[in-house]
Amino acid sequence: MEHVRDLTLLPKAHLHLHFTGSMRPSTLLELADKYGVRLPDALTAGEPPKLRATDERGWFRFQRLYDAARSCLREPDDIRRLVREAAEEDVRDGSGWLEIQVDPTSYAPLLGGMIPAVEIILDAVDAASRETGLGMRVLIAANRMKHPLDARTLARLAVRYADRGIVGFGLSNDERRGMARDFDRAFAIAREGGLLAAPHGGELTGPASVRDCLDDLHAARIGHGVRAAEDPRLLKRLADRQITCEVCPASNVALGVYERPEDVPLRTLFEAGVPMALGADDPLLFGSRLAAQYEIARRHHAFTDAELAELARQSVRGSAAPDEVKAKLLDGIDHWLNG
Repeated sequence: MEHVRDLTLLPKAHLHLHFTGSMRPSTLLELADKYGVRLPDALTAGEPPKLRATDERGWFRFQRLYDAARSCLREPDDIRRLVREAAEEDVRDGSGWLEIQVDPTSYAPLLGGMIPAVEIILDAVDAASRETGLGMRVLIAANRMKHPLDARTLARLAVRYADRGIVGFGLSNDERRGMARDFDRAFAIAREGGLLAAPHGGELTGPASVRDCLDDLHAARIGHGVRAAEDPRLLKRLADRQITCEVCPASNVALGVYERPEDVPLRTLFEAGVPMALGADDPLLFGSRLAAQYEIARRHHAFTDAELAELARQSVRGSAAPDEVKAKLLDGIDHWLNG
């Protein structure tokens, strides 16, 4: 009987975690109480809400729950707490590097404007990183439900703070809305400013949305990307160019993209040579954090420890971590496997 190695001790990088969605359920309840916010029942039930986003109504409901949670983050202290707790959870799950994704637009009105909001978030990340020892950086994400000009403003802001911990630029929300190419200028601004392009694609819509991210936005990473599994030529393209897909298995099942954990095409991507970085997406709504994603690969897809180690390596290589951080994490992965 092979000794089962502890997946929380496997060093890894976490490249797909949304800001509000990283909140602990207990923290959400405390903040709602503090501000007298009446949360939807689905957020107070003590278990992950039943979600399906494969139809418009389902996505709207998911978005409503997310917005309700976000409305409980009102002061700099709340932001600092959220970031510190996200870092603590990641460390507990074996993460050595976290890139947390945020659209500062939603926080700006409560925090004194866009620039103060970004500075509060970056200061919080800096403090949490020092307190927990976790390497942490930020991706600024534009919202594809909003006007592309808003995305350009965000891209300029992100570039302006590239030396303060912003490493990438994303595009999130319902990928059935807004064409990727509408956001090409924003992504050009971000890329010219040295930021990594990491838009969402290939989750709620098929392989075409992944191709659009590559062709129109010159993506270096794809948020999700799982639906690329439906197109062998696209898989080959992702593998040849070593474009990392930030795959979030628990989230895919919770949102109804796949029926069961075993239906998520982890093997298809892995065997095609497409690099993956497993991510938790929104633990607040999906109920599982980083190590649990590796657990899904082990339990439902029969990934061996050697293969799980390779998944962890892919997450590290796909990150924006400095070379010395990557080297240290890769050493730790070898040690986990050989120890």
